[in-house]
Formats: sequence, C-alpha cells, structure tokens
Amino acid sequence: MKTFRSSRLLLAFAVALFAATTAMAQSLADIAKDPQPGQILTYGMGYSNQRYSPLKAIDKGNVGRLVPVWAYSLNNPQGQESQPIIWNGIMYVTTHTSTVAIDAMTGKQVWKQELEFAPDVFKMACCGLLNRGVAIYEGKVYRTTLDSHVIAYDAKTGKQLWKTQVIDYKLGHAMTGAPLIANGVLMTGIAGGEYGTRGFIDGWDPNTGQRLWRLYTTAAGSDKGADTWPGDTAMKGGAPTWLTGAYDPDLDLVYWGTGNGGPWNADARKGDNLYVCSVLAFKPKTGQHVWHFQFSPNDPYDYDATEVGMLVDLKVDGQNRKVLAQANRNGFFYVLDRANGKLLAANPYVKVNWADRIDMATGRPVESAKTKSIRAGGDEEIWPSVLGGKNWEPMSWNPATGLAYANTLNMGWPYKYAKPEYKQGEWYLGIDFRGVIMPKNEPHGYLSAIDPMTGKSKWQMAWPGQPSMAGTLSTAGGLVFTGAATGEFIAVDAESGNKLWQFQTGSGIIGLPVTWERNGTQYVTVVSGAGGVWALLGDERMASVPAGGMVWTFAVK
Repeated sequence: MKTFRSSRLLLAFAVALFAATTAMAQSLADIAKDPQPGQILTYGMGYSNQRYSPLKAIDKGNVGRLVPVWAYSLNNPQGQESQPIIWNGIMYVTTHTSTVAIDAMTGKQVWKQELEFAPDVFKMACCGLLNRGVAIYEGKVYRTTLDSHVIAYDAKTGKQLWKTQVIDYKLGHAMTGAPLIANGVLMTGIAGGEYGTRGFIDGWDPNTGQRLWRLYTTAAGSDKGADTWPGDTAMKGGAPTWLTGAYDPDLDLVYWGTGNGGPWNADARKGDNLYVCSVLAFKPKTGQHVWHFQFSPNDPYDYDATEVGMLVDLKVDGQNRKVLAQANRNGFFYVLDRANGKLLAANPYVKVNWADRIDMATGRPVESAKTKSIRAGGDEEIWPSVLGGKNWEPMSWNPATGLAYANTLNMGWPYKYAKPEYKQGEWYLGIDFRGVIMPKNEPHGYLSAIDPMTGKSKWQMAWPGQPSMAGTLSTAGGLVFTGAATGEFIAVDAESGNKLWQFQTGSGIIGLPVTWERNGTQYVTVVSGAGGVWALLGDERMASVPAGGMVWTFAVK
C-alpha cells in the first residue's frame, strides 16, 4: 500500500512539475497561434506580420473612455522602438541597454537585466541607440545587442543562459532587430549598411546559441548572382537585414527584407547588386535560398526593403492568392505571390519621380529622366527622400476593410554623386548628402489607408508638423492605433480616418502599439520615447519634445 501511495504521489508531483514547466514553455504551436487574447509571442503580432488583433471589446463607441491603468519608466533617454511581448501575465520590453519583465496587470518590474558597452560601440549605430524587442520560446527570451551579440535569458528569472558574439562590431556592424523563431530555429539580422559591411542573416540553436547557418545577402564568389557585382565590391556591398522577417508555416518559408547597397553611390558598384533592396525567401532549418525579388536594382537612393511587409490573403483578378504585400521605401506598393515571388502589383503610394513605373513583365523599375541624369553626374531633386515613402515603421492590415494602414512620408531630397572613400567604422556613402526637402504648405506625412493592389489611399490623416514614424495596430473593433512624434497616442476610425481618441504620453512615439486581453478586459500598450532616425535629421521642432522612455498601458473605464 505504501508503494502504491508513493507511486501516486510521485505521479502527481511529476504532473505538477510538467504543468509548471509548460506554463512557461512557449511551443512552436503556441507561437503559430499568435496573437491569442492573452498573449503576444511574435514581433508583428503573428508570423504574418499583420499587426491585426481580433479583439473588439474596445471599439468606436467606447474608445473615447480609454485611460491609462499603469505606466513604467524605462529609465532611458534614447529613442524607443520596442514592441512588447506578453506571455502568462508578464510583458517583456527592451531598450538599447536593458531587458525588463513587467507584471502586465500592475506595471511592476519583475526583473531587469542591464548591458554595458564599450564607448566606441555607439558610433556604429547608424540611426539611433535603440532595440526593437525580444523573441520568446520554451521559457527563454532572446535579444540582440548594439555590440553584435545574441543573448538568451530565462523568461521567469532573467538569468542569462547564453551569450554569443555574432561578428566584430568594430567592422561597422550593430544589431537592433527583434529575433524570429521559426521551425525551431532562432534567426537574427544585422545592421551596418552605411559602413561598408556585408549583410547576412543567421540561424541559431535556441538552446545553446550555436550558429546553424549563415545566409549572406550580397552574392560573392561562387554564389548565384555574384556576377552582378564588379570585382570584390560585394564584400562591402551592404544589404543589411536589421528588421525582423515574416514566416509562412504552410510553405515553411521565411521572408526577410534587405537594405541599401554600399556605398550609396551606385556608380561604384555597377550592376544589379544582388541581393540589395530585396526580399529573400528561404528555409528556416537550413537558410536555403528559395526565391528572391529585387525591388531596386543597383539602388542609389538608400531605398531599403528591410521592413519586409505583411503576409495576407487577397483576391487578385478574381482568384484568392496568398501574397506578400510591402510598402517599399522606393515609393511603390508591391504585391508578390509568396510561394514563388511572382509580381502581382506595383503602384506608387506616395509621390515618386525617380522611376516612371514598374515593368510588370520584368519587375524592374523604368528609371526616370532624373535618375538617368544622376547616373550621368547630374544634381536632381528626387522623390521620395532618403527616408522613403515609408521608413522602418511596420504597417498593419485589417481583413474586414482590405486596407493597409501605414505612416507615410511626403519629402524629397537633393541628390548628387561624390567620390566614395572607405574608412573602417565610418559612413561609406559617396554622395553629396544635404538632408531632405520638406515641401512648404503641405503636410510632411500622413496616416494612410492604402489599397495594396492600386497603391491608392481610401483616406489620409495629415500629421501637423512632424511626420510620424510609429508603427500601426489594427483591430476588429474597427480601430487603428498609432502615435505622433510629439507624443500623442491616438485611435482613429479604420473606415473613415476620423480621430476618435488621443492621450499625451509625454515623449514622442516611434514604437509599436499592441493590444491584448486579461481576465476579460482588453488592454492597449505602447512604448513612448522620442528619437530614432527622424531626430538625427535635426528637425528643430523636436527640441520641444522631451526625451524619456515609458511603457503605457490603457483600458476602457
């Protein structure tokens, strides 16, 4: 009898231990279901990167009663672009120096891990000292660092489990993006496209931090496409990968965007320069390249494609198609078949004069007279600017409206080639950089509701003064949430663009709002903290916007 009772007790203990362990273990099945009401386990609020929530307790009728329920200070004066991850009542947020776990109901800190960097690290961060968030998997949270490491922490305690150096940051590299988990592999990208570096994507064993594969994003040596680079220019050719990809589990394909060519002066690297300004589709287990689409061959204008876009289902010519939709920085909105990369649509969504159109048969831009003049040594005003028609900030999708919601830009820039000179750890441009041109008597940016197949906006909400570089969030409550450079967190009607609510967070918003549910209540969270690439351009109007990172959470009362 004692043996039987002991066996039962042992079995009960084992079951309890298993339950306790799995309560903190985020499986691949859990991640694939994202977002669920009480969890956000992926950058993009789902593998598809749609940033759409089916929650609808907060709607057009009651959004005006949103109030803050807690706020948490990040104790960091830099720009804040982190997207919160939420699991089991705990929220995970990053800055460039810290990773914090916060009780999602109270805003109280559960644990915090700080990073220290050598002073010269900061000069390798092109466009602000920031980090965009963590990945979570099987009880671990993962982040990248400005000095080019990947770190794994215990999600419950914050204990560091492993730390792996990716590359020597002194070569001009940095890491700011949130990692991606797909098919059991942890994936990260790299920044440094302005420093004469060679881009890549890495796959890691999430348990040990051992690198499984590396996919370079400039073709060299025996790589297919190496003939699109003269000499050894691919080795400093750019194509950084500093934002997070998307994943289609049915096709088992990861989609990752690549950035500008290096130097910006395209005359120094004559050829298409595969795979700059492209989207790469590859297998997560091996990094095997399956297909690619290049948006801007031989890119002279820093028209990054690093914000990979969204995986959505659309009707195209009367047929249901599974597509990748991207509002490219070059000013065209692209729709690709995500199984094979076939071009289905490409139309301007902002003012464009660098190209006349996209050739639908080849997918290549038909360059305008202005671009031809620049290639011949001319000095021209080009639209969109170096910041693009849309910058790094992700857009969102609402399947009910069939519209993409994006913060778009209305700016040009003066462009002329100069002699490129490579110096390790310094910008490698080769142009006469003179900033951007902001038109008089016109808004400099909009919140736009865009039809992916036409590029036309159903409506636009003009931003007064500074444009917004915050991400957007769409919900089944018929709302779009986003933030202003001057600190207002807002909700607008997804159908009309009418502003329904706003709250002043105290610092500019360049982060990514999310929504979630706990104990029957829907919440909305955003990280505020002015900075990022817009602040670096020296807009004097930003002097009146205080710095300081905060996490804000709201609910209807």
